[in-house]
Amino acid sequence: MTDVSVIILTYNEEKHLARCLQSLQLFTDKIFIVDSFSTDRTVEIAQSMGAVVVQNAWVNYATQFNIGIANVPFQTTWLMRMDADEYVLPELATEIKERVSSLPDEVGGVYVKRRVIFLDRWMRHGSYYPIWLLRIWRRGDGFCEQVWHDEHIKLTKGQPIRFDHDLVDHNLNNLTWWTQKHNHYTILEAINLLNYRYHFDKAETVQAQLFGTQDQRMRFLKERYASLPLFTRPVLYFIYRYIVRLGFLDGRAGFVWSVLQALWYRFLVDAKLMEVFLRAGRDKEAIIDYFLKEYGKDLRPAKSQPIGES
Repeated sequence: MTDVSVIILTYNEEKHLARCLQSLQLFTDKIFIVDSFSTDRTVEIAQSMGAVVVQNAWVNYATQFNIGIANVPFQTTWLMRMDADEYVLPELATEIKERVSSLPDEVGGVYVKRRVIFLDRWMRHGSYYPIWLLRIWRRGDGFCEQVWHDEHIKLTKGQPIRFDHDLVDHNLNNLTWWTQKHNHYTILEAINLLNYRYHFDKAETVQAQLFGTQDQRMRFLKERYASLPLFTRPVLYFIYRYIVRLGFLDGRAGFVWSVLQALWYRFLVDAKLMEVFLRAGRDKEAIIDYFLKEYGKDLRPAKSQPIGES
């Protein structure tokens, strides 16, 4: 098997986990799951398929994933991040087997392409493919950045390269589940947008660069997006994704995806930001108090620093 350990965070993922693990077993038997006390068959499925499982109460994604990094029980050179509703295509599994062991020392991480399947259709347009994500890195050379939403693996040394093949994000839950999940995400995204202005947390994150890696470019664009007026930016973003970037070519599923992901989701973020300003004003400390009272989220840096890694 390949010299790679895979880390997965889970909570009630019995619908997806076996598919994910089967795809990983094409190149590794070293799978480490940090579970947030699932109440379904997630842990049973994981253990029956040979994964090592520990349970830890949820704080936020970055903290949970950095706990995973710090406690991987396998002594492999490389670590890999996967979500339970994702799976590796056989071509990527073969590429990992054939290339990882021979990568030169100066390579610290590997970007792979993610394709999104929504309502059983591949979202190939609207700038949703290819999405390049750093998913494989040398042990000790990377950690999950501590932001409230849209976290990335950040390399501490070494240069990244790209592999040719894909992993797939295909969530099998229904649209009610999807909207409820993204309603929760709007709170985290609102905090991220406020953080660009108020700098609640100055922890080191992905550096914003227009002509850098995809996560650096996305961070640059998010910062510019945050500077636009409320409610104009979701409309502009939808027009960009659906019309300018040809999202309409993905048919009816692409229309639903673009309306929900590019318009509804971001409109709801702006509505919640408007509510914050109405209830708390624009004073930094008042906003911190508001989020602690209304959502139980402490925005102060001392509460949200990366825990480091082994």
